[in-house]
Amino acid sequence: MFIVHVHVHVKPEAVADFRLSTTENARASLREPGIARFDVVQQEDDATRFVLVEVYRTTEAAASHKETAHYAKWRDAVATMMAEPRFSVKYSAVFPDVQGWQKHEL
Repeated sequence: MFIVHVHVHVKPEAVADFRLSTTENARASLREPGIARFDVVQQEDDATRFVLVEVYRTTEAAASHKETAHYAKWRDAVATMMAEPRFSVKYSAVFPDVQGWQKHEL
C-alpha cells in the first residue's frame, strides 16, 4: 500500500468551497479500483488546514489518479483557494496489511 498525505492550507474565505470540491473529488476517487481509501480531514483548531489521506494499492494507481478527469477538475477548481502551495508526504503501510484495508462504498 502506498499512502500519501496531502497538506493543504486554504484561504479563510474559500473553506466552504474547498470542502465541497474536495468531497466531490474524494467520492469520485473512491470509484477508482486502485484506491483503497480517500479521506478528507480538517484541522480542529484551524479550519483553513486540511489533510487528504490517500491510500493507493500501488504507486502506479497514484499516478493513474492524477490522470483522471475528476482530479483535473478538482486541481483547477481549488488552485485559487490555496493560501500557500499544497505539499505531500509519502508513506508505506505497516499495519494493517493489504487484506486489512477496506474500500469505502459511498
